Amino acid sequence: MKNKFGKQERIVSQKLIDQLFGGSGSRSLSAFPLRVVYMKRNIPNAETPTQILVSVPKRHLHHAVDRNRVKRQLREAYRHQKDLLPEDQSLALAFIWQTDRCLPSAEVDSRMKSLLERIVRKL
Repeated sequence: MKNKFGKQERIVSQKLIDQLFGGSGSRSLSAFPLRVVYMKRNIPNAETPTQILVSVPKRHLHHAVDRNRVKRQLREAYRHQKDLLPEDQSLALAFIWQTDRCLPSAEVDSRMKSLLERIVRKL
């Protein structure tokens, strides 16, 4: 959904986040240093078939510069690999960083690809 300035709006739903992390329909996978928590959503003809959340905890990367870099890497890796996900299903995904160091973008891309391929197999 685009706002009046033509930029993509972020849709934040605390209820969806609570369902994702506390609900019985959510599952998780890990490919170090990434962990993904995912859930199928029952939204027919959704405008946004897949919604993502990116989390880089402060306890792992203490400097905001490092956290922002890793979040940017994760969003870019997802953008490159999102074609692996089926377009006819609505998903909620949460990517969580689990290490104390920054990694090269190529490695983040390969881990993201392996996670998304595993999600598709489990669906």
